[in-house]
Order: sequence, then C-alpha cells, then structure tokens
Amino acid sequence: MVKNLLILNALFFLAKIVFEAQGIDLGRMLGLYYPASENFQPFQIATHFFMHADFMHIFFNMFALVVFGSHLERYWGAKRFLIYYFATAIGAAFLYTFVQGIEVYNFTGEFFPDVHINILDEGPSGIRFVTSPDLPGYGEAGKIFLTECVGASGAVYGLIIAFALLFPNTQFMLLFPPIPIKAKWLAVILGAFALISAIQDNPNDSVAHFAHLGGMLFGFIIIKIWQRDKTKFY
Repeated sequence: MVKNLLILNALFFLAKIVFEAQGIDLGRMLGLYYPASENFQPFQIATHFFMHADFMHIFFNMFALVVFGSHLERYWGAKRFLIYYFATAIGAAFLYTFVQGIEVYNFTGEFFPDVHINILDEGPSGIRFVTSPDLPGYGEAGKIFLTECVGASGAVYGLIIAFALLFPNTQFMLLFPPIPIKAKWLAVILGAFALISAIQDNPNDSVAHFAHLGGMLFGFIIIKIWQRDKTKFY
C-alpha cells in the first residue's frame, strides 16, 4: 500500500504539472475548499490529500510515508494500514474545516453565509476580490473561501503519532540537526510546533497546521480504540 500511495501521489503531481502547462490549475480543482465556498466540490474530500503545492512539499510527505508507513503496514497489514491512512487524512480535513467554520462564524455570524466572490485580478501579492454582499467581515470570510487545502501532511502526522504510540522508544537520527531522537519525543515536538504555529495564526504562514493536528488527533483516537478492542474489524 505504501508503494501504491507513492505511485498515486507521484501521478497526481505529474498531472498537476502537465495541466498547469495547459493553463489548468489542477490544485484548485482537486484541493479542498470550505463547504460554503463556490469552489467546493464533495470529491475534494477524497482528492485533496493526493495533491501537493510543489516538489519539496511532496518530497517530505512521501519521505515520511516511506519511513513511518512501511513499518506500520508490516505491523498492521495492508488493509488496516490503508483504512488508517484514509481515516487520518479525512480526520485532518475535518478539523481544519471545523476551525475554518469557527473563523467564518466569527466574521459573519453564520457558518455557511451566502457569499459571492468577484475576483478582480491575481498577482504576486495574492488575489484581489470583492464580495457580495459587501459587509464587514465578509472580506475575511472571502479569503477563507478562496483558500484550498492540499497535501498528505494530515495523514503523515497520523502515521507519526501511530508510530510513536506503537514503537515509542525507536530511535531516529535527524538530518537537521543531526542528533538522535526517540519516536515519542519526535511526535511531541512536531505536535507542539504545529499547535504553537496554529495558535499564532501568522498571515504569512500558508501551512495548514490544524490539518496536522487533526491527523494526530484522529490517529491517537483510532490507535486507542484499536488497542482496547483486540478483535480486528475492518
């Protein structure tokens, strides 16, 4: 399954490059948008975690998939591993979307406001647009509506927490800095960094930190359920 996921992600990434050369933004079509956005399509729930923004994005996600996913697949078997991978990917999207919903509610007083966005132009500084209706807070909601979520990072963070719970004392050698670290502490550090970054809400930070946290949260819940129930129900 790890091999098949690697192939699928690579094919989606190559397709994105090919379509971009034809003037088609596949990332926007298959990335996940907030459900009230005019850009949202239900299939995006299942496609967004196969899309990646650039080469470094897909490289690090696939590297982590191989490092952690290979061990977990051998431990669980292919079927349970695939269920876990998809469950954490969708769980990550759920938490990310839930937080977006809270932000939209704070801006507009509604979770699903009827906002129409008219794009004026797109440039290096981003997208200029106006909203209809043009009311206080609707411009901020419009930014959320125009933001797509892509990448397998939520599922990858789910794999990291699973590995840390099942093999907590397995030691890794980090590349930067080159120091040894146990799996449990690696998960704690990555989770803490994601939480701090999410709380800071830096406008220049385009990383979906709540998706990372969502992958970890749903992964933790699934692992605990499986550990309590010794029978395997797929």
